[in-house]
Amino acid sequence: MKNITIVGGGLVGSLLAVFLAKRGHQVNVFERRPDPRKTNVYAGRSINLVVSHRGWTALKAAGVHEAVERIVVPVHARMTHDRDGKLTRLPYSIDERPIHSVSRGELNKVMLSEAERFPNVKLHFDHRCTGVHLDTGTSMFHNEVTGEASAVPADVVFGSDGAPSAVRQEFMKLRFNFSQSFIEHDYKEIAFPSKPDGTPQMDPHCLHIWPRRFFLFMPHEGEYCFGQIKDEHDLLRFFEEHFRDAIPMLPDLAEQYFRNPQSNLAIIRCGPWNHKDKVALIGDAAHAIVPFYGEGMNAGYEDCKVLNELLNQHGDDNWGVVLDAYNRARKPNGDAIADLSLRNFVEMRDLVADPRFILRKKIEGRLQARHPGKWLPLYSQVKFSDIEYKDAWKEGLRQDRIMEQVLAMPGIEEKWESEEVERMALGLLE
Repeated sequence: MKNITIVGGGLVGSLLAVFLAKRGHQVNVFERRPDPRKTNVYAGRSINLVVSHRGWTALKAAGVHEAVERIVVPVHARMTHDRDGKLTRLPYSIDERPIHSVSRGELNKVMLSEAERFPNVKLHFDHRCTGVHLDTGTSMFHNEVTGEASAVPADVVFGSDGAPSAVRQEFMKLRFNFSQSFIEHDYKEIAFPSKPDGTPQMDPHCLHIWPRRFFLFMPHEGEYCFGQIKDEHDLLRFFEEHFRDAIPMLPDLAEQYFRNPQSNLAIIRCGPWNHKDKVALIGDAAHAIVPFYGEGMNAGYEDCKVLNELLNQHGDDNWGVVLDAYNRARKPNGDAIADLSLRNFVEMRDLVADPRFILRKKIEGRLQARHPGKWLPLYSQVKFSDIEYKDAWKEGLRQDRIMEQVLAMPGIEEKWESEEVERMALGLLE
């Protein structure tokens, strides 16, 4: 049995605590925020997360999937809203396989409660990490309520404290590669309330998108930017021009808009993710990404599952071997899902309303239906399989090259269902 400190009690930290507790370790989880089961720490963060195949695989491995199943909603398709209010439904898969929408706050509450069921797990809220001694595994914390400082020794420390990770800051004092890049877009969250009778205003089994090229999310600067909206008049004029169909569904639009914070979006790449046998990064602390594939949490959950499998393989007394293997296994996939998330941003912003993109999806769906062992669309590789992110990224690039040639065929709009198109695509796969 090891004494393990987890810095960060969010979505990934709480699942990691379950995995490690089930292995018999003594686990202390330190979270800088108050207990979300008692206070609304997620105010202003209303966008739901999605649990995909990878997330479910990890939750099932930890034995907590049934608790999560009770709070999710299946989502089968994207629903795009054009400027005239026309809706276009784009299924995620040819067999209508769903991803599952879930409230970030509700999921965190469930996972903390699942972790707390174990007598060898102790949760410490309002504890901000102020430093970690990487060679000894001693973590320093500041109690945000009492003001007291404490030093907590451990055999192993996991930094699961998100993109602004205090644990990662200690890594940066060593030989450590790090990059942080912001995309040009910021965001504000605005929640669509239910109807008076409690039913949703839009199809709850679809992810609703208003693709407008420049402001699926809003650029930080330029013609279309947050700085151009200074008062309620500017806001309503902007929505009248670009999101008219949303206005009747948002009676408190102005209140939400000016109340909720403006936040930026960044990608963090770093490495290595471990320091000897003492400290490791996991989840967003290791690989923060932009949210456009809905895979940030799922990637973190897959980190936990892979770590657990490596402990099964190498044993709970070989942490140096385990953490080195974890770094080698997950770092390339962390980089790949960062690339994939940026790719999906362009797809959601620019392409989902493009007739050629929709045609490509039809051709790919036909190829998958007729030749499932040869063609699996990139989205399905990421959301509905265990294919490693790095391998999905490479295959996605190959499929791009093939589909460019297929879509360039004369008369493709009329003959996309023909044997000729099928033969060409399959021939290019060889």
